[in-house]
Amino acid sequence: QVQLVESGGGLVQAGGSLRLSCAASGSIFSINAMGWYRQAPGNQRELVAMTTSGGGVNYGNSVKGRFTISRDNAKNTVYLQMNSLKPEDTAVYYCGADVSSDGSWGNLYWGQGTQVTVSS
Repeated sequence: QVQLVESGGGLVQAGGSLRLSCAASGSIFSINAMGWYRQAPGNQRELVAMTTSGGGVNYGNSVKGRFTISRDNAKNTVYLQMNSLKPEDTAVYYCGADVSSDGSWGNLYWGQGTQVTVSS
């Protein structure tokens, strides 16, 4: 089993910054991809940012230029630096990871979610 533990959410004013962290632990052989999704009330879960083991990075259109994802492979941890936050960034942010426990196909795991609230 693999556990993802998120931290760093909270309340911030518009224009401010927050940094989210997500640490993976458990039965990990390799992490193929790891990143962040978010879900606001009444909306579907959407991609925020994702990084792959090969170094690829993908951002959701609404956060490009404002958010930066980074990864510490030694710590099995991914970070999301969020700058110039807007009220529409308010959502529960979920860490997700595609993890292989034995070198074969990976499985998708999710964290419990962390609330980010941006006040206007």
